[in-house]
Amino acid sequence: MGLKIMVMVSFFRVKKDNFRVGRAVLPKFFLENVGLEIFEVLKKGGKTVAVSNMPQVMIDSFLRDYLDIDLVVGRELKVFCGYFVGLMEDKKKNILVLQEIIKQENSGDVIGISSLNTSLDHYKLFLQQCNEVYLVRSTDKRSWQHLSRDKYPKPLIFHDGRLAFRPEILDCLAMFMWFPFGLVVAIIRAFVALTLPFEISTPTLIFSGLRFTVITKPKTSRSFQNSRDCQKTERTLYVCNHRTLLDPLYLSFALKKNLTAVTYSLSRMSEILAPIKTVRMTRNRDQDAKLVKSLLNQGDLVICPEGTTCREPYLLRFSPLFAEMSDNIIPVASNSHVTMFYGTTAGGLKCLDPFFFLMNPSPGYTMQLLEGVSGLSMCQDGNESRFDVANYVQSELGKALGFECTKLTRRDKYQILAGNDGIACTSSKS
Repeated sequence: MGLKIMVMVSFFRVKKDNFRVGRAVLPKFFLENVGLEIFEVLKKGGKTVAVSNMPQVMIDSFLRDYLDIDLVVGRELKVFCGYFVGLMEDKKKNILVLQEIIKQENSGDVIGISSLNTSLDHYKLFLQQCNEVYLVRSTDKRSWQHLSRDKYPKPLIFHDGRLAFRPEILDCLAMFMWFPFGLVVAIIRAFVALTLPFEISTPTLIFSGLRFTVITKPKTSRSFQNSRDCQKTERTLYVCNHRTLLDPLYLSFALKKNLTAVTYSLSRMSEILAPIKTVRMTRNRDQDAKLVKSLLNQGDLVICPEGTTCREPYLLRFSPLFAEMSDNIIPVASNSHVTMFYGTTAGGLKCLDPFFFLMNPSPGYTMQLLEGVSGLSMCQDGNESRFDVANYVQSELGKALGFECTKLTRRDKYQILAGNDGIACTSSKS
């Protein structure tokens, strides 16, 4: 009955074609609850089939993509005019499908693994079709170790949703109790950051619960190809990895000066409320190059060459555009820490991203300024390309943060989480 209520509340009037929670949100929570012992048992088998009373759309992507399950048998949801009605098909159909699968696999032994409180129909089916049956008790599960990140069959790089914790009963209760206080705290923090000067706002925000760490290194500029001196530009280009929309703002607080932020995608509301100047890029290389050069002539600039945020300890591919713009490039290793709400989204309202981040009881940010790097714009005799410079900066940031460098892009992220290319638009969604 609990499962039926959950399905009705969660799926009623949800459009079937737009449902991406099973792929974008749930795999993170499911992976955090996988037992190491049963996972190692599954790896020893041949063809694996997962059977569940849960809806197929909730578990299929997680089991196939992240646990390498060959076949998934779940409950189908009833659909009317392209919308879920909140009801599941008869679970007897699952049993018939499972029987057909087992009959097709004639080679080798069939081993069934299930919980001790499995349904009687499944238990009878296991006794009829399986050579061996293992039933797992609740006490056994409590003694299991959690599957560590380094043992995931496929790394979890992208996921969506606002909750930063596993939605257990007590944790959800604490979240709902904190929510009204979090709204007030977020409004106060935003007001302080938008209106007060750095000398007053920084200690006030720290007093409100924000944790802020700044690590600096000597601002010596390293010539990328050799030790020869290059002509330096007066302006500084800060190259930062992208954790949240607040990266440029926190860097401004760290340096105690107003910077201009060049963004690939920002909602109109965020542009209006931003306490520092923000400029949207066009994604046309020639136009963007002229724009960045023009802005650098006006003052110091911060750019996030990943083009989108990433929550997990991975760095996406860096656009090499910044490498051609300046010889005074300062890489900035940025990392954020939240306990309740994520301040990023791929399928939700981006204008609420900073607000959700500030609603956390004690959100944290770490900014580490690394050794300067010489770009190519004033080192015409360099032997390295702009791609080499971009890859070098990415690797240095990865080392400083302990993150893994990837070649994934903004498009890859949005294809997985939102089913689009993530093209910037003027609305609050992108």
